[in-house]
Amino acid sequence: MNDQQIYYRTIPPTTIARYVIFAAIGVIILAAIATSFYTVETDEKGVVVRFGKFNRITDPGLHFKIPWPVELVSKPKVERIFKDEFGFKTLQAGVQSKYGGKDLNESLMLCGDLSVAEVEWIVQYKISDPKKFLFNVRNPSKMIRDVSEAVMRNVVGDSSVDEVLTSRRVEINIEAEEKMQQILKYYSSGIQITAVKLQDVNPPEPVKPAFNEVNAAQQDKARFVNTALEEYNKVIPRASGEAKQMIKQAEAYAINRTNTAKGDANRFTQIWNEYKDSKDVTRRRLYLESLSRVLPKLEKKYLIDDKVKGLLPLMNIGEGK
Repeated sequence: MNDQQIYYRTIPPTTIARYVIFAAIGVIILAAIATSFYTVETDEKGVVVRFGKFNRITDPGLHFKIPWPVELVSKPKVERIFKDEFGFKTLQAGVQSKYGGKDLNESLMLCGDLSVAEVEWIVQYKISDPKKFLFNVRNPSKMIRDVSEAVMRNVVGDSSVDEVLTSRRVEINIEAEEKMQQILKYYSSGIQITAVKLQDVNPPEPVKPAFNEVNAAQQDKARFVNTALEEYNKVIPRASGEAKQMIKQAEAYAINRTNTAKGDANRFTQIWNEYKDSKDVTRRRLYLESLSRVLPKLEKKYLIDDKVKGLLPLMNIGEGK
């Protein structure tokens, strides 16, 4: 070799092994510290499992657990409302939402009157029991879709297409929600259905023109019926009022005639009793009373002597006024 000497400094194997062990211990300590604390957000619940078995549920906040892999934590969103869409997809939500293509496999349904309709609906749900949600159901999203589609087909199948389109939409929403919740409760899924809402319900494209014509005819029929009811509500109450008025008038006339007849009968009885007691006086009084009622109605008055053959005016009674 040359004059320059090259010295190699070697590290003993035991020292290298010691460094590796210290480094591994440091990594383990750091990993343990990093996995010993976890934070649960306000809309979450912490579900802690120990060696794969459920251990406890923690509330929102900072918590300590045994480091990984002894204890693991899942944090389902228990306060969030999730939504699934059926028969359509929302590509972009906003003031002017954008929707994707329709899924006819989901939306085409047979109604109770054997008509076919395209039914689109949404299901909103939340996690009511995080333990059941994580451990009792393998695929919650798929289960909700399967249950929802089965229930909606059952409910729509019990209604006619007109009821699905118009009159029974609210009832269908309520009935579908109740049946879905019953099934999910039976499965102990830990899921609560908050709303089921029908969206667009339309007839299939090939029959849509005919269906629109039927709807137009039904609307015309409803308009004619409403017009007739309006006229009925005008005429019948008026005729009923007039009939009641005529009845009341007839009843009043009958009462008046009855009372008048009773008065005349009583007066006649009284006169008859007086006539029996004093015939001449009563006859003369009746004669004078009759004249007092008749004479004021005569325009010209004549006094006639039965011995005179001709009619001569004796005095101008009632004239010269």
